[in-house]
Amino acid sequence: MGRTVAPMPLAMEACGSSHHWARWFAARGHTARLIPAEFVKPFRPRGKNDAADAEAIAVAARQPTMRFVGIKSVEQQAILTWHSVRQG
Repeated sequence: MGRTVAPMPLAMEACGSSHHWARWFAARGHTARLIPAEFVKPFRPRGKNDAADAEAIAVAARQPTMRFVGIKSVEQQAILTWHSVRQG
């Protein structure tokens, strides 16, 4: 049986799969926020790896002036994919 975790805020660097995970966490009562990659980059202290990314996202999410992006629906992501394929 799965454990239940109290709802909590979480932050992720925005990318294609982060929208899926944000929807998944939101459906389970958590508050998901996505930060554009260009806003996370200044907080990355060293090379790009999982530990440095996690630290940069945590620091960026705590900034009072941080701007977050909206979570895209499945339909919005499908339309963006269709436009990308058409342009290619």
